[in-house]
Amino acid sequence: MCTVVQNRWHLMGRFMLNGRAPFSAGFVLLGMLCLLLISSIVMTKATTQWSDKVRRDREQELLKVGDTIRLAIGRYYHATPGLIKEYPPTLEALLHDDRFPSPQRYLRKLYVDSVTQREGWGIVVAPNGGVMGINSLSGEQPFKQKNFRPIYQEFEDKKVYADWFFVYVEDYRS
Repeated sequence: MCTVVQNRWHLMGRFMLNGRAPFSAGFVLLGMLCLLLISSIVMTKATTQWSDKVRRDREQELLKVGDTIRLAIGRYYHATPGLIKEYPPTLEALLHDDRFPSPQRYLRKLYVDSVTQREGWGIVVAPNGGVMGINSLSGEQPFKQKNFRPIYQEFEDKKVYADWFFVYVEDYRS
């Protein structure tokens, strides 16, 4: 066994003394560099596609949550006793409406802004007070620019998510 190891070291030493490496060693190194380059390009492309998918999913979640809150504001508005209808004073009033003998719930929880991933919304205040709508506080550019539902046609060509207002107006019924 010792003679085999000595022979290998002797061959390597001979290549180093001549200043030449085995011919195939250069191709292996070149092949490894090409493989590394190709794999980095593929990983960059995959990361970009995954990031776009996450953004699209968050945008769809924003549309769903915004619509849920808008409809909850509408239910609160229509449940107001008497002839003069009122919007909820805060978003928390949608969780526990104590204007009735048995408290009403219009939302199960206050949702997190799916784009910013933080609590808190921009509030659209009604002319006579109260919350008539919400909007995201995100300054990111939306992916979706066209083909919104008729109630959200005004979202088309908006520059940032903060321009998407989910407002309950009595004329809109969806």
